Amino acid sequence: MGRKVNTITLTEEQRSYLELQTRARTIQAQTVCRARILLLRADGVSINDIADKVGINRCSVMLCLNKFKEGGVENALFDAPGRGRNAEITDDEKTWIINIACQKPVNLGYSAEVWTRALLTKHINKFAENAGYTRLSTISQSKVRTILEEADIKPNKITYYCENRDPDFDQKMHNVLLVYKQLSLQFDKKGQLLPFCEDDQVVHVLSYDEKPGIQAIATTSEDIQPDNNHKTISRDYEYRRLGTISLLAGIDLQTGEAIPLVKESHNSKDYIEFLKKLDNKYPKSDKIRLVLDNLKVHSSEETRKYLATVPGRFEFVFTPKHGSWLNLVEGFFSKLTRQMLKGIRVKTKDELVQRIYKYFDEVNEEPVIYHWKYKLEEIDPNEEVVVDTLPV
Repeated sequence: MGRKVNTITLTEEQRSYLELQTRARTIQAQTVCRARILLLRADGVSINDIADKVGINRCSVMLCLNKFKEGGVENALFDAPGRGRNAEITDDEKTWIINIACQKPVNLGYSAEVWTRALLTKHINKFAENAGYTRLSTISQSKVRTILEEADIKPNKITYYCENRDPDFDQKMHNVLLVYKQLSLQFDKKGQLLPFCEDDQVVHVLSYDEKPGIQAIATTSEDIQPDNNHKTISRDYEYRRLGTISLLAGIDLQTGEAIPLVKESHNSKDYIEFLKKLDNKYPKSDKIRLVLDNLKVHSSEETRKYLATVPGRFEFVFTPKHGSWLNLVEGFFSKLTRQMLKGIRVKTKDELVQRIYKYFDEVNEEPVIYHWKYKLEEIDPNEEVVVDTLPV
């Protein structure tokens, strides 16, 4: 004798309501499925047959029927508020995640300066419930990454900027550009320097800077030159440091000539030696105007004492703080690094010094005149350049 099928009893009103749910097209599919389960069970259909007809497993059918017995039709059709995991993360939850990501982990008690995705996710999981965002206590690392990507935030990376700490930046930049503008008018259309008028004061304009810390490095084994077995120069990884030197250099912006001075340091004494070199180079009746940064040695007491011995000889146009890119000699230094200093190996520090001087001799065989174009169209060449002679 077979087992008796336990059915459920529905009122006419309940049956009509459930049949209406099965025909609706604007409700969730699970609600339609549960309504069919209740109707089939009320007609005496077995649990296994219901599972086959509806297309779900037996346990889900029994769960629906148990919920009907516990709380009626509404309890069986719809989940109780707050039950289960939310389908979507709310905007408030995303805002909380982004707020955490925008803080330094060190300020939240960790040792790290920037977040890793793993550390950020671990922190969110740990403190989400206390913050009232229980859903986030189980959020995955990939979901956190997706939220940050949507907000275009990368808390695991650092980008660097240069803060403008010079209140007179715009004024000083304008003054440097004015020098370049007036220089550009000293050349004809073919790029040839026009001669000074007889009554005009001759002013030689140079861009000057130092390049300290050039390392003299020696190999421990001989380099192997390219051959059938080696496509490139082969070099032993081991090397020896022989010390560092400093390059003090200026480029004449009217002739393109590069003027070097290589020293062990770049203090006031070395800077004064370079000024003396310029003083001996140009006619005594001419002025020498230098575009340079405001390094302490450029205006030190020792420097001022020397300048007082050659009154009216030198004029200085200082670039603003963090405005070294305005100095044309920086382009020359970049070229020097790429062409000569890259990968250089020497046997002694003196060899490095001599090779730098040799590079300058090679450059001066065919000098290149450096020109500036950025924002020059905004400059009125009739303005007067503000210069500093330093001595009080």
